[in-house]
Amino acid sequence: EVQLVESGGGLVQAGGSLRLSCAASGFTFDDYAICWFRQAPGKEREGVSWISSCDGRSEIVDSVKGRFTISRDKAKNTVYLQMNDLKPEDTAVYYCAYERGCYSVLYDRLMSTWGVGTVVTVSS
Repeated sequence: EVQLVESGGGLVQAGGSLRLSCAASGFTFDDYAICWFRQAPGKEREGVSWISSCDGRSEIVDSVKGRFTISRDKAKNTVYLQMNDLKPEDTAVYYCAYERGCYSVLYDRLMSTWGVGTVVTVSS
């Protein structure tokens, strides 16, 4: 059974940085994507980024492109979301999720497993 544990959230001032981690375990298959979603208060959950286990390919949504970077440490089975130049509108609960298959379109209903989330609060 795949398990995901997020960490790294917290309170930061606008313009600051945080690095979120998603520690994964229990993989049965080699082809999967690890995705990051976020849900702001009163808003729907939205996809942020994903990275492939197959070839390391990754994508970042336009709303955070240039500020957020996704990466992975294969040896540690950990995926990171580096968030720079944070804005108050980035305030949300951030979740990592597991999707079978090499690539993702960040459709939340295709995710097989979710972490419990980590809270990011950006003050102005």
